[in-house]
Amino acid sequence: MQIDPYIVLGSGVVGLLVGVTGAGGGALMTPMLILLFGIKPSTAISSDLVAAVVMRPIGAVVHIAQRTVNFSLVGWMVTGSVPMAFLGAFVLHEFGDSPVAQDNVERTLGAALLLGAAAMVLRYALDRRSGQARRGVVHGLEIHPLRTIGIGMIGGFVVGVTSVGSGSLMIVLLLFLYPMLGANQLVGTDLTQAVPLTLAAALGALAFGHVEFSVTTSIIIGSVPAVFIGALLSSRAPDRYVRPVITFVIFASGLKYAGLGTTALGWVLCGTLLAIAALWLASARPWRSGAFGPVTEDRRAAGLAGSSAPSAKGSPPRQE
Repeated sequence: MQIDPYIVLGSGVVGLLVGVTGAGGGALMTPMLILLFGIKPSTAISSDLVAAVVMRPIGAVVHIAQRTVNFSLVGWMVTGSVPMAFLGAFVLHEFGDSPVAQDNVERTLGAALLLGAAAMVLRYALDRRSGQARRGVVHGLEIHPLRTIGIGMIGGFVVGVTSVGSGSLMIVLLLFLYPMLGANQLVGTDLTQAVPLTLAAALGALAFGHVEFSVTTSIIIGSVPAVFIGALLSSRAPDRYVRPVITFVIFASGLKYAGLGTTALGWVLCGTLLAIAALWLASARPWRSGAFGPVTEDRRAAGLAGSSAPSAKGSPPRQE
């Protein structure tokens, strides 16, 4: 069994994103294996699923320790996702290695991921407009069982067919069903429910014999320590940092699955990042708050004037 150092390195990058966002395991790992290393789609999907059995529990344990997991929510999601994951693995087996079938699955998934990314941006805009903050307590959540089972069924089937869904699609649906929860709480809950889900899908993959263990081992070596670091970051980071990263990862995955070429994808993502930076500069105007640039005489004078203003307790400025 030969370990590929490049797969190890790439898996480390993807593993970090999985730990931070709960997404990216199949949405980024599988395209990386197919496009960069020439691995057959069915083998890449199955090998990634088996590696996820080791990778995802690491992130789940970190979030459980940080108390960002709702086990009741996990239970309802697993009720729907595990049976459908076996069905998805069977459907993948029936597809076989047909290029047309694989292409149809990937393009459909890409459209769903792009729709999910757009929905997350819309959700953020609505929250900002209404002044709604995601400050719900994950353990005091009012569960909607039937709709939660439905989310699990959708994600379970898709993850069985493509190895994507437990993070990329399900977290988008959860974000809308439980709008008051912060992104880090959703990531923790989703990573935890993904443990039995990926185990079921991996057993289906092993049963149908698509796994290449040298690829799986390379993924595990690179991703496990990276997932641990990413989970530590996401469990403690504010929502305003975690949610944009989730959206960007899902957007990039959707573009790739929709059929955008690697070079074109790189230019689109670079352009997107530049546009985001320009929008932030235009809205935040950090130079006006003194975040950039040297301290000029005018700014120094403004600072001295501010220091002579009355204090919070109402005491007059000290007379010289």
